[in-house]
Amino acid sequence: MANKSIGSVMIREIIRMKDNGLSNNQISKNLGKSRTTIIKYLGAIAASEVCLKELLELKGEDLSELFEVPNELNPVNREQIHKDLYSFFPYLEKELKRVGVTRHILWGEYKAKHPEGVMYSQFCEHYKKWSQKSEGYMPTTHKAGEKLFIDYAGKKLHIIDKETGEIKPVEVFVATLGSSQYTYVEASFSQQIPDFIDSVQNCLHYLGGVPACIIPDNLKSAVTKSNKYEPHINEQFACFASHYNTSIMPARALKPKDKSFVEGAVNITYTRIHAALRDKEFYGITELNLAIKELLLIYNQTPFQKKQHSRTGLFLEIEKDALKPLPLEKYELRDYKIATVQKNCHVYYAADKNYYSIPNAYIGKKVKLILTQSIVEIYHHQARIALHPRSRKAYHYVTVKEHMPVSHTYNADWSSEYFITWAQKIGPWTKEYIEKILDKKQYPEHSYKSCLGILSMAAKIDKERLNNACKRALSYDAVSYNSIKNILERGLDKEEELDLFNVSLSNHDNIRGPEYYA
Repeated sequence: MANKSIGSVMIREIIRMKDNGLSNNQISKNLGKSRTTIIKYLGAIAASEVCLKELLELKGEDLSELFEVPNELNPVNREQIHKDLYSFFPYLEKELKRVGVTRHILWGEYKAKHPEGVMYSQFCEHYKKWSQKSEGYMPTTHKAGEKLFIDYAGKKLHIIDKETGEIKPVEVFVATLGSSQYTYVEASFSQQIPDFIDSVQNCLHYLGGVPACIIPDNLKSAVTKSNKYEPHINEQFACFASHYNTSIMPARALKPKDKSFVEGAVNITYTRIHAALRDKEFYGITELNLAIKELLLIYNQTPFQKKQHSRTGLFLEIEKDALKPLPLEKYELRDYKIATVQKNCHVYYAADKNYYSIPNAYIGKKVKLILTQSIVEIYHHQARIALHPRSRKAYHYVTVKEHMPVSHTYNADWSSEYFITWAQKIGPWTKEYIEKILDKKQYPEHSYKSCLGILSMAAKIDKERLNNACKRALSYDAVSYNSIKNILERGLDKEEELDLFNVSLSNHDNIRGPEYYA
């Protein structure tokens, strides 16, 4: 039965309409009362075992006495119940952050402690009123270990160049956990991918664990193309998330509530960190970050306003253990390149000037190279087809023999080092010439054959002649097997190079002497 009386007139109308054959929904609509209230009163009417015609003949006071249930709570009991209820809400707010904890579970705990307390619907209604802020909306409750919000502060800090005295602005990276609001702050040189990923990685190791998802703002280092439904995550950042077994969920553009926690943390860092450092001078990023860490420790340990616990206390109590463990190794920044597999079953990586073998079935196809500081992974249509240790040697071929077709096995022992070592035994100019041939962007077999042809000439002629021929060809910047062959055949290696600035003219009858102009 409803606690609040609807009055004898309304009860009489319910009886009259039911007697006229109207449905519960029709009665509800006609009287403007909820269907639940109508059903409760009709249930009480049926339980009275008095026919509807007789009930309509009763006076209003008799109807009220028969069907209205007086409120059993006196004002003193009601006040005590509300006091107990509202004193339970701080505990409720904190426990809701734990994984798997719901309001219904906590209401059960409340009823076990206060059996005379309110029912679940009133419990939720009072909690909503208690939780409402001045803005008039219900704050979002984030589960422990669920979300890490990251952003850059709009206002920068700065360091001073010792040598020039130049003031260099630096970015301020801010991250905060959604549940405990435990915060991390770091200065970095830029918002570019290397600095950005380094800051996020430092943050995760500062927390000692990994959240279920990371929520960045739509900065370019995190999101290459924002979209309400499927934003495009930067490939480097996506690989970083995969390494740490977390996911990226960018905040929606123009939706400040999506990242309200980190926006609030940014504003607080202005007063707690920026203001505290405003008159201090720092001559390096490391020195600045040490000062930030000291202030950050105080900030996290300061209790919330109107609450007894601090960010650090809440983090240690409910959130630290909810984070996933860190991987054994830190993430290595990767470089991405698209290359075509050459006919020699290798791809060329220009930055290191070397080659990596690919199974011969992929000759002529486009592949993706993913390079870390130590390894090279090669993919075709998302499937890895080759894995090599990364080489830093110029002109080096990293080859797996199984990648090569049978027809290529005859020269499997050839390498850049092999030909450079051979050339060095002949002379320094020969070595330099062979290096230039190897550096030419052509198929390695072509380079190897040119090198073999040139170096083989040493067996037919004097090594010194070959070395001089290479020196002369270098002065012409003529780098080919045919250039050396022509020089040797014409004997130009035996001639000294012509000095055009000191040419003496020979005497001849047709040449006028200086006396002609006297």
